[in-house]
Amino acid sequence: MNDISAKIEALRRKLGGKCCIMGHHYQCDAIVAHCDFTGDSLELSRRVPHIEAPHIVFCGVYFMGESAALLARDGQSVHLPEPDADCLMSAMIPQRLARSVLEQLARTGRKIIPLAYANTSLAVKALTGEYGGAVCTSANAETMLDWSLRQGEAVIFMPDKNLGNNVANRLGIPESERHVLRIDGRGLLEPEQQPLHKKLLFWPGACSIHSRFRPEFVEDARAAHPGCSVIVHPECRQEVVALCEAAGSTSFLIREAARVAASAPGSALVIGTEENLVYRLAARHRGQCDIFPLSRAICPEMAKVTEERLLETLQEVADGKAPALTVDERLFEPARLSLVRMLDVCGK
Repeated sequence: MNDISAKIEALRRKLGGKCCIMGHHYQCDAIVAHCDFTGDSLELSRRVPHIEAPHIVFCGVYFMGESAALLARDGQSVHLPEPDADCLMSAMIPQRLARSVLEQLARTGRKIIPLAYANTSLAVKALTGEYGGAVCTSANAETMLDWSLRQGEAVIFMPDKNLGNNVANRLGIPESERHVLRIDGRGLLEPEQQPLHKKLLFWPGACSIHSRFRPEFVEDARAAHPGCSVIVHPECRQEVVALCEAAGSTSFLIREAARVAASAPGSALVIGTEENLVYRLAARHRGQCDIFPLSRAICPEMAKVTEERLLETLQEVADGKAPALTVDERLFEPARLSLVRMLDVCGK
């Protein structure tokens, strides 16, 4: 244990039940080692309402901290070790532009329900709640899209077109009923030229990490590791998912790695997602099965959260000087509503 790590653990013992450290699976091992809870977006959202500690230190990107602040109890404070850690996909859908598009779609006379991926800002989640929609994660996107389709005549899935297409494939929604919207800086581009009558409309966004995986990567993996299984995150392109044995959320990938290790010892498994998680799984199941990354894939935003920043934040909590993440009061209720709808539909 290095000096910084030892200091973090000393502060954790000092704070005791006053502080809970949460971290996303894509955090590096050095951060995960200090977390009380780790998970994907859905797992962490479900966990927050049950935390009793007055201080939650959230190791992840900004939108995750916002979600924690929406679901936290009265009197609880959420602290981000690195407030500048953002999500590039979230930045692809600014609230002002999203509102313009939703207003244009409303003028078509159809009831179009927004379904916002968790990887969006609090402002976009508030807009989603205002328009009768909900949030989803990669773990429950299928359930939430099915729910959204039953609330109106169509759905606009925001902002990940890759996840949206993969979920649509699983629900059996034909390509002929889908359309990726064309958008410029003011809203829909030439809306009269777009097939807005379709059942499923996609915001033209994508994860900068998962969308870089290409079909040839899967072919190369099979050549390098004969007989291997390949599983990927559903933020990957649908043509990549089509070549793999399975696709699922980070929690699914973790469970599948454990299943393969137990049921097929000595086999090879290739995983397409952020590599911090892949190498953690490789170490966990070493000696049972061989796990390899599909390609290099590091999220630079997640990497901004370091042990040094975690130590500083814990020290600020101990000194009573830690800045808390604040939520605009005008956005709080509609944004929280969009999250609560998801938790209610998924049985919390």
